[in-house]
Amino acid sequence: MTAAAGALLIKMVIAAFSGMGAATVCHPLDVVRVQMQTEGSTYTGALDAVKGIYKKDGLKEGLYAGVSAAYLRQWLYGSCRIGIYAFLLENAQTANVAAGLDKNAISLPSKMLMGLTSGGIGSFVGTPSELALVRMSNDKKLPEDKRRNYQGVGNCISRIASEEGYPALFTGAPATVLRACLLSACVMGITSDIKLKLSGSGYFGSDGKIYGGVPLLFVATLVSSFCANTVANPFDVVKSRMQNMIVEKDGSAQYSSLVDCLSQTVKNEGFTKLWSGFTPAFLKLAPYTVISLLLTDKITKAVTGKEAL
Repeated sequence: MTAAAGALLIKMVIAAFSGMGAATVCHPLDVVRVQMQTEGSTYTGALDAVKGIYKKDGLKEGLYAGVSAAYLRQWLYGSCRIGIYAFLLENAQTANVAAGLDKNAISLPSKMLMGLTSGGIGSFVGTPSELALVRMSNDKKLPEDKRRNYQGVGNCISRIASEEGYPALFTGAPATVLRACLLSACVMGITSDIKLKLSGSGYFGSDGKIYGGVPLLFVATLVSSFCANTVANPFDVVKSRMQNMIVEKDGSAQYSSLVDCLSQTVKNEGFTKLWSGFTPAFLKLAPYTVISLLLTDKITKAVTGKEAL
């Protein structure tokens, strides 16, 4: 293994563990988001959904349904999104230093392109875990005769492969990848850029350290999370619906493609339905990003002696 490959692997492993820590805290908001986005939702808002899910199914079977899929998702998607981004950013900084430039002289579009790349790769690799997360999070909401009753993420993925075929594991992949590209470009790129600019503003200190303080990181991720959810939420709704739909034995399904799902949703439920679940998605993404990036930074410093981002 080359030094570069080893450095990338370490970053991805650290990112995966950090993502698991964040997912442990934020997973209930993912369950709320999915249940609000899929068909048949009668919740009036995020708080109503939290109360309804907890009252009906409790904490473990309700708000933490599908958490094993969320952990797997961190090893497939989260490890790539943060790990590859950190690797690309470090290489760009090293190239700047070698060229005699300021290490952080990297444009926002360049950072967003790095985030888009890392998110796109991770989301495609992690589509099976995303599919399992959506189905397991939404299963209790279905009528009893329609429930799949998966016994963990392994059982969910193996049953999908055996009952629906291996290609079914990538149901909703186009929407998943598009959403992740937009989300990761905004979250990683905008967070990094805002943090760099605010670090020398005097409001959060002027030591120039990147990803050093919690208040600074929180403000940066709050702004980037709002931007990310605004542009990515329609694809999130489409992804959730396509991954949750029941495929009949003859192969027929409610939606034939991303465009078909998008058009049916707008036609039947209105344009604003594309932003359903925005509140729990936003409330989840901001703390999730703060926790995962902070853990990534602290673990990276402990293991390598360097800052992560």
